[in-house]
Amino acid sequence: MKSLEIFFRRLLLSLFLLFRKREQRYDSPTITGSSKVLFIRLNRIGDALVSTPLLKLIKEQIGCEVYILASKNNHFVFESPDLIDKIIVFNKNLRSIPSLIKLINSYNFDVIVDLHDDVSSTVSYIMAFTKSKYKFGLQKSNDKLFTHIVNKLDPSKYHVIERVMEFGKLFQLKADSQSVNIFYVPKQESVLLADSFIENHFNPKMFLLGINISAGSDARFWGVYNYRSLIDMLIPYKFNILLMCAETDLQQAFAISENKIPIYYRPNFDEFCAVIPKLDLLFTPDTSIVHVASAFKTPVFGLYVKYNTKDKIWSPYKSQFDYVVTEEPTLHNITVESVKKKFIPFLEKFYYEYTNKNL
Repeated sequence: MKSLEIFFRRLLLSLFLLFRKREQRYDSPTITGSSKVLFIRLNRIGDALVSTPLLKLIKEQIGCEVYILASKNNHFVFESPDLIDKIIVFNKNLRSIPSLIKLINSYNFDVIVDLHDDVSSTVSYIMAFTKSKYKFGLQKSNDKLFTHIVNKLDPSKYHVIERVMEFGKLFQLKADSQSVNIFYVPKQESVLLADSFIENHFNPKMFLLGINISAGSDARFWGVYNYRSLIDMLIPYKFNILLMCAETDLQQAFAISENKIPIYYRPNFDEFCAVIPKLDLLFTPDTSIVHVASAFKTPVFGLYVKYNTKDKIWSPYKSQFDYVVTEEPTLHNITVESVKKKFIPFLEKFYYEYTNKNL
């Protein structure tokens, strides 16, 4: 039923674009500190996080009034004055689109930006019926809705953040690749909770490895046996190990831990992420926290599914990083032995650096 709905939505969008007039093109967009700009970034937490480097640079270099249209799943990522001035949360529902368009038009935005890599029917209708002198988007099949287009870099060759940063050309940003990074700062109360947990469970002078088992889907759960085997091979190193999971994965975490190592879980994403800068190394499947790790340059070892795609994996942009990847649809057939061959040398590099520094 869902696939049928998607088919008809795409069909309707194709017909709509076929008869839609192309937006008037202006030679050069002028965006100043007095401009009011709306960015549209719906969908998942990771999608929001990879948009933060662009938003932060715009606030720093232009200082214009920045709004974000976000989803109920990712809006909290943008809750910082370093990124935006106001968040509009869209509860995705076709019946609510007309009222949303009316709300957007009431703000009289100078620029509206579609940050999405792929064509979204929802975002396309929003872009089509909202009013703004400038409308920015990537070069894709709905680009007649935009007044200005940026090149869509090849996803098989360029990191997702590099692709998002292409929008900086329309804002005439001066982007230093060394300083561009994810921006995420946990709230102070979340930091205090993480600090308290670490102090109550670990020797603060010992190396701390975080092992996250949660990635939001069964396909990216590596399995109780595999995580148990990983932990067993790490016990001889005599450093701190923290097992991390979402609240929904607590039963698997208990089965993996067997009361050997502490479990850190939080229903709140911000509280969960507050522990990441405390780690000396993070082991995790592909999920949004790899981008949070990048914000703090926490080293990451990742497990990735690259099924039926040539796109580059969404690795942490600024963290030291290694990984094991499978081209099958799940992580289930990645063996402990294949992980051990790559992970142990990666781990030892940071562990021995830490040990030598703290002798």
